Order: sequence, then structure tokens, then C-alpha cells
Amino acid sequence: MRILVIGGAGYIGSHAVRHLIEHGHDVLVFDNLCLGHAKAVPEGRLIRGDLAERAEIEAALRNHSIESVMHFAAFASVPESVQHPDKYYANNVVGTLNLLNAMRSTGVARIVFSSTCAVYGIPDKVPMTEETPKAPINPYGFSKLVIERALADYAHAYGIGYTALRYFNACGAAADGSIGEDHTPEGHLIPVCLEVALGKRPSIQMTGIDYPTPDGTCIRDYIHVEDLANAHLKALERIVPGQGKIYNLGTGSGFSVRQVVESARRVTGQSIPAIEAPRRAGDPPALVAAPELARRELGWTAKYTDIDTIVGSAWNWHKHHPRGYDDRG
Repeated sequence: MRILVIGGAGYIGSHAVRHLIEHGHDVLVFDNLCLGHAKAVPEGRLIRGDLAERAEIEAALRNHSIESVMHFAAFASVPESVQHPDKYYANNVVGTLNLLNAMRSTGVARIVFSSTCAVYGIPDKVPMTEETPKAPINPYGFSKLVIERALADYAHAYGIGYTALRYFNACGAAADGSIGEDHTPEGHLIPVCLEVALGKRPSIQMTGIDYPTPDGTCIRDYIHVEDLANAHLKALERIVPGQGKIYNLGTGSGFSVRQVVESARRVTGQSIPAIEAPRRAGDPPALVAAPELARRELGWTAKYTDIDTIVGSAWNWHKHHPRGYDDRG
């Protein structure tokens, strides 16, 4: 299948690109590189373009005879979405509508959409199924929920087939250490711990130590990026034009902030000083997926469930690329 991966120069998108190529698909990447890295894209596969420009999307779809789309090109920082909602609605909502309308005009009828567990807000109970009430508490989560609804409407009205995948906490890096997580600024727990281990930060902050969890810190479901890539492949292969599916992607179990920090200390052999800090507004005590629907319908389960293995794969990337993709020459 000839696939256009929107945002394929980014963290999750670049891993999906590699996975698709390994399974025989013909893949091109559409990315404006505002957050992605050209060095994360295999040579000859990058199309520089922006979701804000519908004509650029249409040209990429039409000129390359694209059959399916994967969409990773969202802004995804919760604090930033609260401070700058205009940015999130412009890119995550308007940009995605540009993509859907370009697909309509070029006859492309399949899309895998990266959604998020942030659509659930603060759940009443965990683990969370796909039927858990949707009540996002920030513009980022709401922007994803808007597109989930738009996808359903476009499927009904225009015959577009879709799968929306609600990620929990993406983490880890490619097994061979060649591609990984490189954000500026970095806000994710595992790479922040590893930056401390590398001497790039003096310490990490554990925001909130009084949650109703066994050790007082937040619990999250950490899903390896290569497991996410595999789920995208399985979802793509099962899309039916005019129909839609939504799945949670997680391991079904969670690790606390303290447990992740301890894992990083074990894996790196570094002390990784941690400073206890007040809670961040809007952080739920626990977010854990119930991934049974993806297992039943996609035949997908997470391969990486051991936290030291997950952190170890990320460490393999960071220790060999302490300046991220800038270390690749």
C-alpha cells in the first residue's frame, strides 16, 4: 500500500514509518519539520509541507497516488495547549480538517488517526475502556475529541474509513538505537530522567507526592513506541471505507513516577536526584488503559511491559545521541 505519513519526522511517526517499510509498504512522509527531524526520515521519502496549506496536502496525495494516510502531526503539550489554545485549534483541528477535505478531493478513503487518553479527562475509575466517559480538561484533549467526532461524521457522509488510536504514555526507542525521542523542550518523564543521568539537568521534579496511590505519585500506563507502530500497521490493514473504529493503546498496567525514577537509576547506574514538588493542576492520580478491545479485534498486545526494558531502550538512544539528532552528523 502507498501510505502518506503526516508528521512522520516526529517521535512516534518516525517509528511507524520504519515499521511500515519493514512490512513492505511504500511510505512517504509529509512534515513541516517544526517539531520533527529530517534525519529521522529515510532518505528520499520526505515531502516538506504544512497542514495549514490544503493545496500542499492535495498535491502530495494526488501526485504520489496515495492510498492511505496516517496522521501524527499534532501539537501535544497539555500545558502549552492551556496557554496557547489558538495554536492547538489551528493545527490539531483546522489542519486535520484540511487533511480530511484533501482526502475527499483526491479519493483517499483510509486514515489512521493518533488520538489520546486525554479525551477522557479525569476518569472515575481505572483501567479505562473505550466507553469511559469523554470529558477532556484541556484544549489538547478536546482538539483530539473534536476530530474523533469529525471522523465519524466524514465516514457517514463521505465514505472515509478510519481508526482512531487513543495512546497512553508513549515511551522508549527503536531496538537498534537509531531513532528515538528528541523534543525541545523535553517534558516527558523518562527522557527527563535520562537527561539528568547525562548531566544535562541537575535533577527532576516529582510533581505531586500526595496522590491516593501506593507511593503518593501519579501512575501512568507506559506504552512502547514500537508497540504503537505495530498497532498502527494492524489498524491500517483492517480499515473499511465508510466505517470507523476506536481503540485504547496501553499495556493494561501502570507505573508510578517513583517507580520510573527508580528504574532510570537502575538502568543508567546514576543517582538521578529527584525534588518533590506540588501537584500540577489537572493531573489525574492514575491513567491506565483497558486494551482488551484492541487485542480482540486487531490481534494486538503490547510486547514491552517491563519498565526496565522500556527505559533501557530509551537509554540506548539517549546515551549514544546526547544532543538528539544533532549527534547524527
